[in-house]
Amino acid sequence: MRLLRLISGRLLSMVGTLLVISLITYLVFVLLPGDPAQLSCGRPCTPQRLAEARAFMGYDQPWWQQYLAFLGGLFAGRTFGSGAAAVHCAAPCFGYSFQLNESVTQLIVNRIPVTFSIAIGAAVLWLILGVGAGVVSAVRRGSAMDRAAMTFSTVGVSAPSYLLGLLGILLFGFTLNMVPVNGYVALTEDPVGWLWHLVLPWCVLALIHAAIYARLTRGQMLEVLGEDYIRTARAKGLRERKVVGRHALRNVLIPVITVFGIDLGSLLGGAVITERVFSMPGLGALLLDAVGNVDLPLIVGVTLFSAFLIILANFLVDLIYNVVDPRVAR
Repeated sequence: MRLLRLISGRLLSMVGTLLVISLITYLVFVLLPGDPAQLSCGRPCTPQRLAEARAFMGYDQPWWQQYLAFLGGLFAGRTFGSGAAAVHCAAPCFGYSFQLNESVTQLIVNRIPVTFSIAIGAAVLWLILGVGAGVVSAVRRGSAMDRAAMTFSTVGVSAPSYLLGLLGILLFGFTLNMVPVNGYVALTEDPVGWLWHLVLPWCVLALIHAAIYARLTRGQMLEVLGEDYIRTARAKGLRERKVVGRHALRNVLIPVITVFGIDLGSLLGGAVITERVFSMPGLGALLLDAVGNVDLPLIVGVTLFSAFLIILANFLVDLIYNVVDPRVAR
């Protein structure tokens, strides 16, 4: 029952947060100077044709009616225009890109495999490397391994992702010719090609994030290793591996999981810089193209979908808290 109450409470909070974010995003969308109807009107765009375009796209209504229609489209779908020229957007409808003649939902679905492949692969890699390096560094504090790990983390934290990406392309792509430097191959078409095209983006993202996780884990581990219950466990004669793995690491993982949920949610919403550097058609590249083309429905849709992923990741983190340490979820 406690777990059910936790899940229901978090779900209600998630829905409320999404509604607030959707309202704010839509208000920003309305206040922007760009006019999607003007961009889709064509040339010559007479006042009559502009009015027809605004009516077809639903921009002739007050902003609150547009917002309610947008919310309704998420749950029941939406139809733009009427008659033979009507365009139907099936639920969940995040809007319709009249510049690309495609629903925003379908555009997002087409790009999801790319972004998810980049984010999840890099996340697994940086979590293993970062937490592992932080634990070893704390256990062997002051050693050469500790100094090497902290030097690595300083470089990773300081270097911007685009710089590491360009250096990786120059060294491993052009100089050594070891890995592809751009493009994406679908997993269903060629699993080996999919893996080979993602090695370099994974390593770049993992290097940056693993550096942060190594420093975070090391600091938390040093603090936990000084606690009374750790000294008691050692006094009972437990092996150091069991003391660190079973008693210390469990408490260290709480802040690590928090940061991991935020980072993973952000990447799932679009690894903008990484996708642009490696020319991968993911959600980040889709958002940048939408901004460049002033495709406002697409900007709003991708933004809300990214916010949903971040909130969902935090919801899953709350559930993991309950497994790692039930006391935190109370």
